Amino acid sequence: MDKIYPNRIREIRKEKELTIEELAEKTGLSVSYTGRIENGERNLSVKNMNLFAHALDVEPQDLLVVPKAKSTNVIAVMGRIGAGAEILPEEEQIPPEGLYEIETPFPLPEDAIAFEVVGESMWPRYDDGDIVVCWRQGVVVEEVLGWEAAVRTSTGKRYLKRVLKGGEKGTFDLESHNAPPIRGVRLTWVASIQSVIRSGQWKKLTPSARQKMVERMTASARKEA
Repeated sequence: MDKIYPNRIREIRKEKELTIEELAEKTGLSVSYTGRIENGERNLSVKNMNLFAHALDVEPQDLLVVPKAKSTNVIAVMGRIGAGAEILPEEEQIPPEGLYEIETPFPLPEDAIAFEVVGESMWPRYDDGDIVVCWRQGVVVEEVLGWEAAVRTSTGKRYLKRVLKGGEKGTFDLESHNAPPIRGVRLTWVASIQSVIRSGQWKKLTPSARQKMVERMTASARKEA
């Protein structure tokens, strides 16, 4: 079977109410070659991507098919995060895949990561042993000002705190519910809290339990198909 290179050229062409002949004329390519590219029979090179983007009056990246984000009920706990306790980088030797995995009661995007809360300074909002879920890429700090967030400081410490502007430009204050604030820190990573799995509502996945869960989900997907 010939390899297919999917794109959105046909979809966008129809939105622009252009015939394939009109699009071919705009690109300077033959109708047959335009059709083969549109049908995914030919790979869309950078040169042709720019050519079609100009002809369709869109950005080059708009021609690409963006895969749907996959979701999973397994999430990696990438470390511990301080809610009263300081988590220093030298205290943990974390492998790339994280400390351990847990099964979540709801599906999450594949770019979701989790941290286990250590300490009680954010009680009653967060308990020691809770799991907080956030997105791996993080956000700009301005998006979480006044809110609780997972943060990493310039010294490598991780905290779960309420983020406020600091006294000096580029610094921030980290507030707790029942502990003194940490003032004037610089942040290298900030992520909003997307969800919380309460202590006692999660357990570590053993390799055998993970395999069984994958088999269960695979069987369920086959039935739906």
